Amino acid sequence: MITISDKAKEKIYQLKAEAELNGEYFLRVGVVGGGCSGLSYKLDFDNEEQPNDQVFEDGDIKLVTDLKSFLYLCDTTLDFSDGLNGKGFHFINPNASRTCGCGESFSV
Repeated sequence: MITISDKAKEKIYQLKAEAELNGEYFLRVGVVGGGCSGLSYKLDFDNEEQPNDQVFEDGDIKLVTDLKSFLYLCDTTLDFSDGLNGKGFHFINPNASRTCGCGESFSV
């Protein structure tokens, strides 16, 4: 399962409203190769599910990830920070054995 913090939910609602996205759009989360630790997170709005997608709902937010990414994201929480030490979405991933200083890439 992938969960979303309350702070991240607020930001997702705000971004969807600013982009004028209808209810068909959901948050797609993925893992791609790259970054200083080897793997990076990817976030996007999407409106088309793909075969083998894993679908989660946290409240009224639908979150979708491909099966390969889910293997890295299982039990992860998506959070949002707007503090002085960095602004943006952050992943609290218990599967990551190492993360880079910026928090945008990880390794397992």
